[in-house]
Amino acid sequence: MHIKNLFILPVAFAIAAGSLSPVSISLAATGHAAARQKPAATAPAPAPVAGQTAVASGAPALAAKAWLLMDFDSGEVLASANPDEPLPPASLTKMMTSFLVEQALRSGKLKQTDLVTVSQNAWCRGSSTESCMYLPLNSQATVIDLLRGIIIQSGNDASKAIAEHMGGGSEEGFAKLMNAEAQRLGMTHTHFVNATGLPDPAHKASARDLAILARAIIHDSSDYYPIYAEREFKYNNIKQGNRNALLYTDPTVDGLKTGHTQDAGYCLVTSSKRNGMRLITVILNTNSAQARADQTRTLLGWGFANFEKATPIQPDAVVATAKVSFGKADTVAAGLGSPWTVTVPRGQQVQTSVQLKPDLEAPVAKGATIGKVVASSNGKPVAEAPLVAQADVERAGFFLRMWQHVTRLFGK
Repeated sequence: MHIKNLFILPVAFAIAAGSLSPVSISLAATGHAAARQKPAATAPAPAPVAGQTAVASGAPALAAKAWLLMDFDSGEVLASANPDEPLPPASLTKMMTSFLVEQALRSGKLKQTDLVTVSQNAWCRGSSTESCMYLPLNSQATVIDLLRGIIIQSGNDASKAIAEHMGGGSEEGFAKLMNAEAQRLGMTHTHFVNATGLPDPAHKASARDLAILARAIIHDSSDYYPIYAEREFKYNNIKQGNRNALLYTDPTVDGLKTGHTQDAGYCLVTSSKRNGMRLITVILNTNSAQARADQTRTLLGWGFANFEKATPIQPDAVVATAKVSFGKADTVAAGLGSPWTVTVPRGQQVQTSVQLKPDLEAPVAKGATIGKVVASSNGKPVAEAPLVAQADVERAGFFLRMWQHVTRLFGK
C-alpha cells in the first residue's frame, strides 16, 4: 500500500542544546540504505580513535572507525584516523550517483526536464524498510526531481532509476561509470557495486576517497551544490527532511550526505565555510545519528580553531627570474598565475622554495608554466602552486642563436 501525506517537519527536531536528531515520525521515513525490520538498540560506540595532524597539541579522539578533516582549497588532509581503510559507505555512495548526474547535466548529456521511467527493479514497493523517494511504479520523473530525491531524501528508488537510465538499462552498467569516475578522481581505496550503498561485501570506500569526492562535488558541480543544503523536499505529496542534522543547527554547513546501514554504522560527510575557509569532514561508522552529528561538530570546531589561511606570496610579486635560452631576452620573470593561499596550523610560519624548469628555451608565452613554488610549515611541505612567465619571450634570430650556442659552448 502506498503511503500518502507524510510530512516530516525537520525544524521541529532541533533540540535546545543545539543538536538535532531527525527521528522518523512515519514508517515511510524509517531506514536508510538497508532494510531494518525493527528499530535496533543503539550499538556500542567504537573506541575513540586519535588522529594524525600537524598541530602540536594533537587531534581530537573520535569514536568512529575512520574520520578525516580536509582543507577544500588545497585538498590537504589536516587531520585523520584510518583515512585509507576501505569501509562500507552506505548512502554516502549516493554522492557519486548525484555527482555523475550533475556532470551529465553540465555537459548536456542530460537535461533537467528529461523524463526517467521507474522500473520494477527501482520501485520501492511502498517499502517502510529503506529510504525512498516514493516514486510510483512505471511512472516518470524529471532528472532534477530525481537529483533532489537522491540528495535530500536519500531515495534508493531515485538512485536506481537514474542509474538504469544512465547505465544502459542496468545498475551494473552505472556502477562501471561510478568506478571509472572514482579512478579519474584518484579514489584509490574505493569500489562501487551499486548506486545506493545497499550492503555488498565488495562495496567499499575510504574516508580520504569520500573527501576527494565531496571536494569534486563542491568544485565541479557549483550549479547544483546548493541542493545539498536544502532541508526538505516534497514529491508525490510526501515531504521528507534532510537527515544532515547540522543543516538545522549550524548556518556555516551547506552539505553533503548522511549514510547508515548495520554494517556501515552511522556516517556523515559535511562541509562548512567560515571566514573564507572551507573544511570538509568525513565520519565513518559511529553508533548513532546523534553521535555522527556531535563528532562532526567537534571536528569542525577543532579544525577552525586550530588552522588558518596564510598568503605565502602576493599575486603580483615576482617570485624568481628564469633563464631563457635562444630568446630575444635572456631571462623572464616568474610569478603566480592566480592568488594563492594555504591552510596551516595557527601561528606557524610559512616558508617557500622555488623550483624552475631547467633548460628553458624560447619561445616562451606569457602565462606558460615555467616552474613551481612550494610552501612548507614546520619543515613539512603543505602546498604548491605553479609559477608562470610574466611576459612573452620571442625566439631569437638565426645569428643570435648561433652566437648563444658559441658562448654556451665556451662557457661564457
